[in-house]
Parts: sequence; C-alpha cells; structure tokens
Amino acid sequence: MEMNHAALAFATLGHPDRLAVFRLLMRFAPQGVRPTEIAEALGLKQNTLSHHLSDLTTSGLVQVERQGRSLFYSVDLDTAEGLIGYLALDVGRARPDLLAPLLISRKDAAMRDTDFDVFFICSGNSARSIFAEALLRDLGQGKFQAFSAGTRPNTELNPFALDILARNGHDTSSLRSKHISEFQQPDAPVMDFVFTVCDTAAAEECPPWPGQPITGHWGLPDPVKATGTDAEKALAFAQTYAALRRRIEAFVELPFASLSRMSLQARVDAIGTDVPLKG
Repeated sequence: MEMNHAALAFATLGHPDRLAVFRLLMRFAPQGVRPTEIAEALGLKQNTLSHHLSDLTTSGLVQVERQGRSLFYSVDLDTAEGLIGYLALDVGRARPDLLAPLLISRKDAAMRDTDFDVFFICSGNSARSIFAEALLRDLGQGKFQAFSAGTRPNTELNPFALDILARNGHDTSSLRSKHISEFQQPDAPVMDFVFTVCDTAAAEECPPWPGQPITGHWGLPDPVKATGTDAEKALAFAQTYAALRRRIEAFVELPFASLSRMSLQARVDAIGTDVPLKG
C-alpha cells in the first residue's frame, strides 16, 4: 500500500466512532450491513453515521452496494489486507517479535482433519445456535466438538426448536441454553471456528477469541419472531433448521487437511452466503 493511501486510512480510523463502524463491518465480512442496523447496534444517529460511512468509503476501507431499495455497506477486504500488510511488513519490517504472537496460538498451527472445536453464537441460544450445535454434533462423524451460546442472559430453549430436533432424530437431552460468558473463562475450550448465526450476534461487542479461530457470519432470520398459527410457526423453525443443515453438511465435507487458512476462510464465507466455491 502506498504511504499516502495508508495515512488516509489510518486517519479515517482515528475517530472512535468510525473505528467502531469498521470493526462491526469486519464482524459481518464479507457480507454487507444496512445503515439502520449499524446505527442501532452502535447507538449512532443516522446523520452522524452517514458522515462516517462516507469517510470510510472515500478512504477505500468500505464499499457500498445497492440491493433493491436498500444500501449495504461492507469492508473492502483487499484494502484492509493492504493496510494490515503495510503496518506489519513496511512499518514493522516483518519483525518476528511483532508477528509471532499473531501467528502462534495454543492450538496446532496446521489445520487438522479431526477434533475441531466449533462455537455457534446467537442472541438467545434458544433455536438457531442450538440447531447448529446439534447438527454438527450428529453430522460431524466425531471430527468436531460443537458448542453454542447466546449473548442475551436468562434465555431458554424454544419448544418449537426442541420439537424440530426430536422429529429429525436428534437427542435433545443434553442440550441447554448457555450464556457466552461460559466460554470466556480461562479454562474454556480454545475454538478453531466461531460462527454467528443471527445478525444481532455479529453486531455484539465481543473480545477477540483466543487461538485466532476462523470466524464466519451465517446469519438467518429469527424463527422465534414468526407469527400466525402453531403450524405456521413450526414451519418457520423447520425452514431455519433446513437452512442450517445444508450449511453444516457443506462445512463437514470440506477438505480441511488440504486447505490453507485463507482458502478455508473463503469456503466458510461462501457457505454463509449459500454460494458454493469451486475447486
């Protein structure tokens, strides 16, 4: 990255609110987010957010795409990569004492073909993340240890979700609603993958996870908000379950041992948007 471009990017991120917007968009990357959702998550006024998004777009850090009547803002990952590379390789001169802590984790450095710890986060841990935990546990063929939790305290498993799981042959006896704080303790498992499965969970402010796990946003509509008859509500839960089943079936079939970390991240992102990658 050229120095003047880097200086503009750093200056743009020098404002706390613009940095907060950029950090939130990174949690959704590569997907885009509507301005109304950004404003709600960060508590910003719409006109203030508009100025911040304009500055971020002008600096090349963020891009905007119109879909129908809505605008979606997303991180320009090429620019973000260039900025990080400039800081690490040009300014930092690739010093091993600076880079080593970023590259070494408590997990084995190479991706393994067995024993992956996978964490699914949702707002309530009552349906979507519980679906994902049960699905990966049962479809993973012993290669994965699945966990789930919610960012909102004092939630309970949804009876419609439990019924869908039972009707699809999943054992629900060990499932329970958990808060994310259980997995932020010093003795908690070090995750290989962390997925958010609802939009509000990705917008939550969480500290970086130990071990530099691969992260993905697999957001789906909340079936709990479905209205109508019990049959119509049950259909919404069944559709959510089916969508997550397709994604987790694709995830467990990935050739983990032959993929680089970058390729694996691309595959995870593609699964979250239901767009298959070739090769």
